[in-house]
Amino acid sequence: MSEVLVLVDHVDGAVRKATTELLTIAARVGEPSAVYIGTGFQDAAATLARFGAVKAYRIESPDLTAHLVAPSAEALAQLVERTQPAAVLLASTADGKEIAARLALKIDSGLITDAVDVDADLVTTQSVFAGAYSVRARVSRGTPIITVKANSVTAQERPGECVDEQFTAVISPGAMSARITGTRPRQKSGRPDLSEAAIVVAGGRGTNGDFGPVEAFADTLGAAVGASRAAVDAGWYPHANQVGQTGKSVSPQLYVAVGISGAIQHRAGMQTSKTIVAVNKDADAPIFELADFGVVGDLFTVLPQATTLIEQARG
Repeated sequence: MSEVLVLVDHVDGAVRKATTELLTIAARVGEPSAVYIGTGFQDAAATLARFGAVKAYRIESPDLTAHLVAPSAEALAQLVERTQPAAVLLASTADGKEIAARLALKIDSGLITDAVDVDADLVTTQSVFAGAYSVRARVSRGTPIITVKANSVTAQERPGECVDEQFTAVISPGAMSARITGTRPRQKSGRPDLSEAAIVVAGGRGTNGDFGPVEAFADTLGAAVGASRAAVDAGWYPHANQVGQTGKSVSPQLYVAVGISGAIQHRAGMQTSKTIVAVNKDADAPIFELADFGVVGDLFTVLPQATTLIEQARG
């Protein structure tokens, strides 16, 4: 059975949810093999084994972690040349897609980004044109390189033994021309990461800058908080929380759009959500065309009532 390489998305050894989903997809195609770049592998090993990684390639050179993504792409290209995998899977993050693009050029292979599903024969499904169409595609040249959106599949545990192997890559001086001079951890809100959250509650222009009811409702659901471009441009919420074509693309199990009209720019970032609920006082808002469930009403009345009912139901 051919290997399927999965680039591990992690933060200091903490494996992100998207990677466990990629390992589940990899098991459909062949033998899942994790590629771990950076330090902290021992903290990640148990999670990788629990979700079916049969092998893990450790690439621990400081040349990779001290620079931007170019060294990682070079290291991954060298590993691909050695192992000749059936495919390479990466998370559809900004870094993941840049590494994938650089890798495709280095090994002269086809690339598919933002897939929402991958079949056993490596035929992918993408949601395009703001979700209006689904495209089925397959890489026809070289080793398929595919980036997959988070929450596209349900991660399945497949406990077993994960054999780790150290891999040494030779990084060119050109790849190390951009060095990371400093990092600053993002302030933690206590809520799930927007890109990986199973539930997202997003507020828009209709909040008039008051995200209090949105945050309170999100907290009762254990949800992440998102914002439309209009809310972000107005300075009401951080850009890191923007959902849309120029923000983050999310595919949660439940997406609640509050005070968001549903412009195509926003729809492009959330239309692949499994269930969509809209709250808007404008009955003609475009978001209702997309929603599975809709509430026509003032969010400042609807959300507090919903929050209270959920809290009461939980006792």
